[in-house]
Amino acid sequence: MEIITPAQYGEYDAFVASHPQSSFTQCTDWQKVKNNWGYEAVISRSASGEIVGAMGVLIQKIPMIGTSFLYAPRGPVCDLHNKAILLDLKNGADELARRYNAHAIKWDPDILFTDTEAVENLKALGFVQSYGPDGFEGIQARFNYRLYLNGRTEDEVFAALTQKTRYNVRVARKHGVEIQVVGKERLDDFMGLMETTGQRDGFNIRPKSYFERMLDSLGEKVRLYMAFYEGQPISGAITTNFGGKTCYVYGASDNAHRNVMPNYLIQWEMIRWAIETGCWVYDFQGVSGILEESHHMYGLYRFKRGFNGTLDELAGEFDYIYQPLKAKMVDQAIALNGAMRTVKRKLQHKN
Repeated sequence: MEIITPAQYGEYDAFVASHPQSSFTQCTDWQKVKNNWGYEAVISRSASGEIVGAMGVLIQKIPMIGTSFLYAPRGPVCDLHNKAILLDLKNGADELARRYNAHAIKWDPDILFTDTEAVENLKALGFVQSYGPDGFEGIQARFNYRLYLNGRTEDEVFAALTQKTRYNVRVARKHGVEIQVVGKERLDDFMGLMETTGQRDGFNIRPKSYFERMLDSLGEKVRLYMAFYEGQPISGAITTNFGGKTCYVYGASDNAHRNVMPNYLIQWEMIRWAIETGCWVYDFQGVSGILEESHHMYGLYRFKRGFNGTLDELAGEFDYIYQPLKAKMVDQAIALNGAMRTVKRKLQHKN
C-alpha cells in the first residue's frame, strides 16, 4: 500500500483509465472539481511493482464534531474478488483515517447487486452494506441505465434503438434541431435550462461555478452539449468520457419546444461520441428502482429505456465506521439538514 504524491498521479490515472472498474470520479482531476474537499490517492502494487488497485479519496472535515468523513466515489478501482488487494487498500483507508481523524469511510464501487462474492469480500473487511429500493437514498444512484456498445458500429447501434426513439431522433433532425459541443461561454444558457428543469422536477441545482470547474478540470474528458432550435438553446447536457465509459451526468431542457424532441437527438449525439472514441458502454446514469408507472420518476426510466439498453442494479454503499458515536452524530446532523432543505424547497415551490 502507498499513499501517493502528485508526482505519481500520471501512473495512477493510467491504471484507473485502463481498468474495467474505472470511473471519472476516480481520476485525480476530480479533486479539482470537488475543491471544497481534501484529497488523497492510495495504490496497491503487485510483487513486480505494477499497480493492481487504486483509490482516490475525498476528505471532508466535520468541524463541529472534530472528525473527517472519507469517501472514495465509485471506488476502489480493482478486482473486488481479490481479497489481498482489497485488504491492502483497506489498510490505506485505515492510515488515512488515522491521519485525518475520520469517523467513517464510504466505498460505493461499480459492482452489480448480484455480485455476491465481491459483496461478501467487502463485508469480511468490516464494511456495512446499505441500499434502498428507490436507488437515490445514497450519494450516487444505485440503478443505472446503460447501453452496452460491444464494438458495434453507429448504424448497428441506431438500428437497435426502439422504433419510437429512432422516430423521435428523426423528428428532431427534420425540425432543424442543431446539436453543438460548446464551451463555458454557453454556461449561462445551460444554467437557465437547469433552473427551469429544477423548478419543473423539484430538485436543487448546483451553482455555475461547479460546472465551470468540471469543464476546466476534466478537459477533454468532458463535454457540454447544447441543442438549438431556431437559434435558441432548448436543451443541454454535460457528459464525461473516461476509461472506456461515456457518462451522461447532468441534463436540462426548456419547457418550450419539447415537441421537436431535442432530448432524443442530444442523447444520440453523445452516444455517437462514445462510439467514435471506442467506449464499451454509454451510461445514462440514474433511474428509480421502482418501476411503476405511477412513480414520479417513471418517465425518466421510460425515456432512457427507449435506447434499448440494460438496467443495472448496483450493490449500493459500503461504510466502515471508525468512531461509532461520532458517526451517529454526523448522520443525525445530515438527516436534520436534509429535512430542513426539503421544507425550504416546498415553501419555495408553494410561493
